[in-house]
Amino acid sequence: MTTHPEDTRPAPSPVPRWRADLRLGTRIAVMRAGGLALALRGDPVARLMHKPWRLDPYPTYARLRADAAATGGVARSATGIRAVASHETCTAVLRDRRFGVRLADGRMPFDPTDDAGSASGSDPTDPETALLEPIDLSLLGLDAPDHTRMRRLAQPTFAPRRLEQYRDTARTVTGRLLDAAPTDGPFDLVSTLAAPLPISVISELLAIPEVDTPRFAQWGRVVGAALDGVRSVRHAHALSRATADLRALFADLVERRRADPGEDVISQLVHALDEGSLTLDELVSLAQLLLIAGFETTTNLVGNAVRALHTSGTWDDLVADPGLAAGVVEETLRWDPPVQLTARFAHEDVELGGRTLRRDTGVLVLLASAGRDPAVHPDPDRFDPRRAQATAHLAFSGGAHYCLGAALARMEGEVALEMLARRLPRLRPSGRFVPRVATVLRGPRRFGVRAD
Repeated sequence: MTTHPEDTRPAPSPVPRWRADLRLGTRIAVMRAGGLALALRGDPVARLMHKPWRLDPYPTYARLRADAAATGGVARSATGIRAVASHETCTAVLRDRRFGVRLADGRMPFDPTDDAGSASGSDPTDPETALLEPIDLSLLGLDAPDHTRMRRLAQPTFAPRRLEQYRDTARTVTGRLLDAAPTDGPFDLVSTLAAPLPISVISELLAIPEVDTPRFAQWGRVVGAALDGVRSVRHAHALSRATADLRALFADLVERRRADPGEDVISQLVHALDEGSLTLDELVSLAQLLLIAGFETTTNLVGNAVRALHTSGTWDDLVADPGLAAGVVEETLRWDPPVQLTARFAHEDVELGGRTLRRDTGVLVLLASAGRDPAVHPDPDRFDPRRAQATAHLAFSGGAHYCLGAALARMEGEVALEMLARRLPRLRPSGRFVPRVATVLRGPRRFGVRAD
């Protein structure tokens, strides 16, 4: 056998942790500085990614709608990204199967920390490889046919019959949480109700035996923040730990359900695994998505709704008629949705708004901007729980990637708001409102209220 020189070369030494941290930190700092420079020069897309503009993105959305209207419906940015901001154009992109969530060749887009000198494809023991390994949120990052197959496996979880069972759970959990809420002083709405309610419901759905609400909420914050990209080396380490913890949790649950199956979602997915309909990695990533997305959306929805009711002066309307809760949920989803935007990539040259988008061109679909579009929502900046929405909002996206858990989030929001109005009619803001500093997700980290 002929021995080639490369066969005898020693394996490269792992990069020291400090060097990996320094390299990653430098790359992130350069990216953030470049984006901030564009934001300071007035680039509206860059402004969505930076303070102070992203704390209140709605004026920027209005500008992007105007810019897009002047350029055929697609706004251009010096970042190289296109953006669609009107309801009509957002809907068109979401429903067009020539767009996907990956690049045309199936690669993941937007890995700004990856370049020719990065750890991608290198020694898996390299600390930077671990830092750059993204959490796999399953359906959110898949195109057909894998997306279609995985979605079909998850869909029975959200059947109407099951949702009615979850409604009973939501009412029981909300009652217990409100029983424990202080009635003689301030408390945090997020940690008292908005986070533990959906965590409890999704944990029952997945039959997670030991629910650690603070830990799950922390995972949600870390993973949710990563939807904007890794912010710092510290965030990268936190994301790596959260990923490892989530995988360990669900790998253990898979073995438990295989030994003792039940009626829960994990048991159903284990059955599909044993039949060869999905792989173990796919099962774990799908379970991670159900857990994190299953409570992050509702947590932000409840917080945004209570704040909107008070800033608009309509809290007393809900107290007088708790049945208005469904209308409050829909108006919040239009007016200040938990998920503000998503991204799509052209899989071929696409004509949009009179312009040709080349293959692999990235398009930001501004879901929250579509909800404030005056072309379809009269007086769009006014919060009105009794609004008759002739045109559906896009808070849960659209097309093939329409949110599977939309009905669950709506139900949880309705239950929480109705029971808050009945049980704590004097609820009002008190103390600090601390928003999430994020672009993709919008909601409170802490929301001080009192009900005495």
